[in-house]
Amino acid sequence: MSEVPSVQDLTPRQIVAALDRYIVGQAQAKKAVAIALRNRYRRRRLQGEILDEIHPKNILMIGPTGVGKTEIARRLARLCNAPFVKVEATKFTEVGYVGRDVDSMVRDLVETSIRMVKSEKLTEVAEQAQRLGEERLLDVLLPRPRRETPRHPLEALFGGLGEQKGKEDADEPGREADVERERELLRRRLELGFMEDQLVEVEVEDNLPPMVEVFSGAGVEEMGVNFQDLLGGMLPRRKKRRRVTVAEARKILTQEEAQKLIDLDRVSAEAVARAEQTGIVFIDELDKIAGKEYQSGPDVSREGVQRDILPIIEGSTVMTKYGPVKTDHILFIAAGAFHVSKPSDLIPELQGRLPIRVELQSLTREDFKRILTEPQSALVRQYTELLAADGVAVTFDESGIEEIAEVAHRVNLQTENIGARRLHTVMEKVLEEISYEAPEVPQRTVTVDQAYVRQRLEGIIGDQDLSRYIL
Repeated sequence: MSEVPSVQDLTPRQIVAALDRYIVGQAQAKKAVAIALRNRYRRRRLQGEILDEIHPKNILMIGPTGVGKTEIARRLARLCNAPFVKVEATKFTEVGYVGRDVDSMVRDLVETSIRMVKSEKLTEVAEQAQRLGEERLLDVLLPRPRRETPRHPLEALFGGLGEQKGKEDADEPGREADVERERELLRRRLELGFMEDQLVEVEVEDNLPPMVEVFSGAGVEEMGVNFQDLLGGMLPRRKKRRRVTVAEARKILTQEEAQKLIDLDRVSAEAVARAEQTGIVFIDELDKIAGKEYQSGPDVSREGVQRDILPIIEGSTVMTKYGPVKTDHILFIAAGAFHVSKPSDLIPELQGRLPIRVELQSLTREDFKRILTEPQSALVRQYTELLAADGVAVTFDESGIEEIAEVAHRVNLQTENIGARRLHTVMEKVLEEISYEAPEVPQRTVTVDQAYVRQRLEGIIGDQDLSRYIL
């Protein structure tokens, strides 16, 4: 796994360059998020009262679907190793006026932060956990001799006076030395991998939560209390025996030892602090809850949701099962197509909390060509690697790439514009037969050129009604 760069090592220009490896175009949006990310580092270098007074400048991305809004936010979070969560604004309007559960976005962010911090702590103790797991595995394969405990106090006082007992005590050091030598030999065999497929029986903790349902999911979330965790901690831990291979037993026992080595209270405290200081919440489809005040019907609900989202973005305290979480310094990135409504249709207070506006441009034919080939995870590379797994060598000719880009661009103009997602649809249709036959016809070479693309899409592109449903 590649090392995540530290944010202080990246200038805004370098952040944009890093985003360019995965996202084509949209220079203005990349510039805005790069500045926002750098401002976080600048703020942490300050001291005194001014530190708490500087709040992140939240961003509103405006642009059609499939142009990279979500991907920019997601890659930004990965770049700075920050907790990230994506929510759909429309989910808060699913059952009439339901804005009350908007706090769930902050709880989800904290859960993401907990997983990140816990994973880092587990990595730190990995070597120690591996040694302890190996010892437990040796105890399963070759237990040390156990000293018998006295059955009552009199046996402890007088049981060792007999000749037989004295003889056994004299032999004890010799037996222990023999066992230790055998354990060392067994340890070497394990290290060399000679026993990986041997079956052993291990006792592990049963991590399934107790089947207790006190409130519905929404009720538990509303109170910020996880009753299953609460009752699970009060009940004794259950054990179960599993028969597994030595390789799997080593993994299970190592994971258990790693869990024991980390301090969950410290993990929770660090995760909450990280969520508060570096967390990023991406609110998609914000335009779907924008509406004029004089409208009736569901738009009343939408405005209500805006007013419920407002305190979260402005800065408030949300109760979670890990403690209170302040949202003052969480970076909120909102996005929407705004092809029906306008940003000015949002309530003024919410507009004021999204001061940075960036407009993302629709993708052109040239953009599609670059998306197919330039990014680190380009579509052409993805499909080439996928089919190579079945022994099929696929080569994309320049004319074939141009034709795929042309088709995607044309269909976007003629039907609904879904941006770069159209490339997935076209690529799947072009490579449908190869993907279907690949397991049965290995060692095959296919060149995707202009003629091949036109042959595979013949009859679909010409029929506008048909392409509306298929492409």
